[in-house]
Amino acid sequence: MPSALPVGDLARALKQRLFPTITNWNRLEARPRTPSFDRVVRAEVRDPLWMLTKQWQMGEFRGSDAGSPVFAKLAVSTTRLTKYRPDAQAVQLFEYEVPLEAKVERRPIALTQAGRSVGFDLRLIMGREWLALISGIGPYRDAFIAAYPIPMPDPTQVADADRCAHPEVWQVFAAIAGRAMDGGALYTYLMADTTRHAYDGIATIAPADYPQIDDAAARFLSSFARVLLQPPATGDDAWTPAQLEYQFAASAPLPDGTEKVYVANEFYQDRLDWYSLDLDGSRTALDAVPGSGNTRLPATTVQAMIPIPVSFTGMPNTRWWTFEDSQTNFGDIDASTTDLAKLLFLEFALVYANDWFIVPYTLPSGAIATTNGLVVTNTFNERFWIAAAGSGADANWQRWSMFTVDVVNKAGAAADTSLVLPPTVASILRSAPTEDVMLLRDEVANMVWGIEATIPLATGEPKRGIEASREKLAFLQAQLAAAIGGSPPPTPPASAPIRYQVMSTVPENWIPFIPVHVDGSNREIQIQRAALPRILEGDSNPPAKVQPRTQLLREGLDRTPAQPYFVFEEEVSRAGARLFQAYERTRWMGGLVYTWLRVVRQTGRGEGSSGLAFDELVDVPFTPPGS
Repeated sequence: MPSALPVGDLARALKQRLFPTITNWNRLEARPRTPSFDRVVRAEVRDPLWMLTKQWQMGEFRGSDAGSPVFAKLAVSTTRLTKYRPDAQAVQLFEYEVPLEAKVERRPIALTQAGRSVGFDLRLIMGREWLALISGIGPYRDAFIAAYPIPMPDPTQVADADRCAHPEVWQVFAAIAGRAMDGGALYTYLMADTTRHAYDGIATIAPADYPQIDDAAARFLSSFARVLLQPPATGDDAWTPAQLEYQFAASAPLPDGTEKVYVANEFYQDRLDWYSLDLDGSRTALDAVPGSGNTRLPATTVQAMIPIPVSFTGMPNTRWWTFEDSQTNFGDIDASTTDLAKLLFLEFALVYANDWFIVPYTLPSGAIATTNGLVVTNTFNERFWIAAAGSGADANWQRWSMFTVDVVNKAGAAADTSLVLPPTVASILRSAPTEDVMLLRDEVANMVWGIEATIPLATGEPKRGIEASREKLAFLQAQLAAAIGGSPPPTPPASAPIRYQVMSTVPENWIPFIPVHVDGSNREIQIQRAALPRILEGDSNPPAKVQPRTQLLREGLDRTPAQPYFVFEEEVSRAGARLFQAYERTRWMGGLVYTWLRVVRQTGRGEGSSGLAFDELVDVPFTPPGS
């Protein structure tokens, strides 16, 4: 197409810029001069000296020539935990059928308290399960409901105050009394004696159905034991009430006939793992138990393998010209000079990342492995004997180690470099606390208070302790007023500006612990659970003692005879302590599910004051005459 603007003198037009134009291109295409691309993809370096100076700048010339490991031979001695001892009780075989947490932490579930039935949520579930088990045997549903009934509480009885004082508890009993079966009563009856039968005392059951009833009873007991894991009645509880913690020991046999004894004397945290154990250097064995010498593991194993480099997200690439992704930016981490742990982590991640290798070795649960020797061969065919980094004296503060336990009860002992793999689980589900107790020091009253922040009601549901105590006190006061025929006589008007007060009051969910001397010592102090009187206006009877309503503080009260409860004085510091009880649930090997009740101890909120005082002169508010 001819141009619309013909130019006669192109040189003159360009010089004088007679025809200004705008030029653009739709596409630029390279025109190769040869069909070969070999030289282009070589990425040749035109300035080798620049590369050498860059290596000098980065300090690469100061590095030592070192080969990478290509071959490793590992000799390991293995044993396994075979004995277990809860607290100071009898030694038993170590169980691998249940997680170690469930074995150690499980607590008995209270179905009675002060001789009264509690936990009716569980009792109803157990009753429904029993009725379902016998539904195909015969028409015995009504017979068992009549034999193990849930009675309606009586509002006129002081013993039924825990059921009648709380509206939600009263509503539950009004709905189930006479209509449902108390499965907990049947369970308690059967567990008390192995010679008892579920059909005892029920004349309407045909003798021909006795074998089927016995079979249903066996399944009923095993079902409850499987759903809720509890220590046996003969004693298998690792909880130590006097020290507010769990204590247990476990041991593993050695080829020389001795044992490695591990102890956990202060376990009360959320998780149970290898760091909860210490090696007892003063003991060489626990008490003998038949069958505890077989670990089912080889004494020594030699294995050859190829070391694998350690890698993690954000790790600097070992190749100089390879760029890392931007998922992890270590340069964006803000660390002050006091963040030593963070700075050490960055040092490891950025400088020594390619210096770590993994030598894989599979161990079973509960195993204890000791590395006897590790020989590494590098790319230069050099062989190196690798010693454990944590070797030396256990008390040496310069000793560096990971995943190793401490040695206790033996001064100057050598460090234990064994790797302990307790049979624990990776994750646990926890319910809301069923009981919550705060232990705090009251320096003004010179005592320790156990504040029941959350208590379990008779139905098993938790409730705030202060609300439950107020409701119960109000119910008892109203019950007394109805018994004496009306309200208590009015208090005469005060004519003096002051009055004498024998003792002030505190809420009933505040349980006192008073200091007492340890037996045989006139200096050492421990704290003992005490009780405050319940003062009801117009009551001519001696005041009753206020008893705790949580299982944590009722230690010894439900035994026959009742026993006092002592706590070591040093266990309740100025910071106080918090104890709560909750259900935990986990899945174990083979898909088995375990649920148990445990206690957790945490740091409290500091000191407090109850306002309790004795022998005081209290000001009486002035009331104008005629008002």
